[in-house]
Amino acid sequence: MRRPLARTGLAVCAAVALVAGCKGGVDKADGADGAKGGAASGRAPASDGHAVSPLKNPDGTKPGLAPLTSDADRAAARKIIATVTTKGRGPKTGYDRDEFGYAWMDSVDGVPYAHNGCDTRNDLLKRDGQKVAFRKGSDCVVTSMTLADPYTGRTIQWTKAHATTVQIDHVMPLSYDWQMGAAHWTKEKREQIANDPLNLIPVDGPANGAKSDSGPATWLPPSKDIRCAYSVRFAQVSLKYKLPVTTADKRMMLKQCGG
Repeated sequence: MRRPLARTGLAVCAAVALVAGCKGGVDKADGADGAKGGAASGRAPASDGHAVSPLKNPDGTKPGLAPLTSDADRAAARKIIATVTTKGRGPKTGYDRDEFGYAWMDSVDGVPYAHNGCDTRNDLLKRDGQKVAFRKGSDCVVTSMTLADPYTGRTIQWTKAHATTVQIDHVMPLSYDWQMGAAHWTKEKREQIANDPLNLIPVDGPANGAKSDSGPATWLPPSKDIRCAYSVRFAQVSLKYKLPVTTADKRMMLKQCGG
């Protein structure tokens, strides 16, 4: 649920029906800033050489999410996931997307890309997109790009005119964060997790909408090749922000990496 590069609110999502991920007032429609449709998609390799392994991208500033396929990498993945703490989900009472700041803020201290004159959404499109084109006179506003979507394995030819075909996924959904402890954080810390590139991946819009605010026990990327890497990224966010996951989610994350 977001307003085009400006203040965000759940009412906008409900009123404009930007994407399927708006259901239930969750945050997963973040990233939509235009009409739906129009992108051409086709099957792509699990990794096109552009995406980087989460094991080699601990701050989220390198592009994409590459699969973890070797025994050594999957063992390293299980070691990371094993350190994540667990607890049950708390109540969703009081959750609102605006509790994490408006989308997408450039003014958040303590996260990469902050205060660079470009909003978080466009920073992420530049990070992960290839053949990126900008609005005339701008080195910030992305108007078209090619995205190798890690969640579906498809190549998406994206244009700003059909913006919702690519959305920015919060790997650990904001309402999930809220239930796992962020409800008791300062507003500044919530703004950090909402704009931290470690927790953000441009992906196929419908896949993002299907995820909603699910943890790994109830939703995983359609592409099986990427599920271990996705679980590692989920764990990295959990560990950085000292947010536990549910026991079922941790069990599923370990399973994706052979545990």
